[in-house]
Amino acid sequence: MSASQRYLELDALRGFAVMGILAMNIIGFSMPEMAYINPAIYGGTDTPDIVTWFLSFLFVDGKMRGLFTFLFGASLILICDRAAAKGESPAKTHYSRMFWLAVFGLIHFFFIWWGDILFLYAVIGCVAFRMRDWEPAKLVRWGLIIYATGFLGYALFTGSLFYLQYAAAAAGPASDMALEYQETMNEIAPGAAAVSAEIALYLSGYFDILKHQFSENWFTPIILVLANGMETLPFMMFGMALYKNGFLTGEWGTKEYQKLAIKTLAVGLALLIPLGLWILSSDFDMLITLNAVMAWAMPSRLLMTVGYLALLILVIQHFANHPILRRVAAAGRVAFSNYLGTSILMTFLFYGWGLGLYGSVGRTELTLIVSATWALMLFWSQPWLMRFRYGPLEWLWRSLARGEVQKMTIAK
Repeated sequence: MSASQRYLELDALRGFAVMGILAMNIIGFSMPEMAYINPAIYGGTDTPDIVTWFLSFLFVDGKMRGLFTFLFGASLILICDRAAAKGESPAKTHYSRMFWLAVFGLIHFFFIWWGDILFLYAVIGCVAFRMRDWEPAKLVRWGLIIYATGFLGYALFTGSLFYLQYAAAAAGPASDMALEYQETMNEIAPGAAAVSAEIALYLSGYFDILKHQFSENWFTPIILVLANGMETLPFMMFGMALYKNGFLTGEWGTKEYQKLAIKTLAVGLALLIPLGLWILSSDFDMLITLNAVMAWAMPSRLLMTVGYLALLILVIQHFANHPILRRVAAAGRVAFSNYLGTSILMTFLFYGWGLGLYGSVGRTELTLIVSATWALMLFWSQPWLMRFRYGPLEWLWRSLARGEVQKMTIAK
């Protein structure tokens, strides 16, 4: 196949991913940060909110980001192949793109929203580039080794909090160990005063939030790379492998996709449902919830991400000519604009410099905002691409990376 060919599967998968990732990010836009992990901290524990949390934990949390990361790895190979086919340097093309992606990520993090993943992708993407010539089997093998190592590291780190809890209880309430445990828990599970302060911050003016980002979170992008690299890198490697072996471009047989989807989704849910029920039965005990979300869910996250990819490819192929599927694919072609545009829209809705809805909308009601934003993505993306070659931010990124203004309009 031609290196310049567009793949409906990749475009539509990216569309599903950029839409799906908002379903979890909406919590980070609208509520205190730790509510993303634990609804007992903020966001409500009424039955509708708990059902919404449980369904998100099972079917959304981490999986949409997983799709995004797999596809980033696939795009890395695709863009390098296209550069080579044009006689251009794949390394120069890639590193230039990653440099400007890192710039966009830092702008996003400091000036728009703290939940950025672009800087993380740019840094890890530079590492993944060194593996671009590996065979699919090697990419999968080493990806699994890195992922398993990361899983063990996360599990040991979060699991050590149980030992700290035990040691503090054994030492007594006035001991140094008890004080250390309390300080650690105050950082992990903010109390009412800290939650109120966070709400007040994001309901304040734009420059107050900006000052907080530069004074308190200036090193956070690097911390996020260190904290998430052992998951992000293997997911990119898996995406590279699945692009190379034809999986992501729809070249496998229907029965192969069906079998893989059934097996991975069934096993993933079989592992994840007991974790979710354990969290519920503990009344969202912070240590159990933190361990389950951050570490113990990792095997399921990988399995279900692969399962979603297989399932969605079947859907894409079956509905290839459906108008809605074509709109999803268009949303995927302008995923960069949709991702950053969503951050601007959501912070306008929730932050004090905009409509100021922060902390006032429940989890269940947030699904209505998510649905409306999905409709907006589907509404604008396809008409835009009928007139222009790229999304607005895709055009800017491409122009900066290539060092020259790219042609934007489509010749008629």
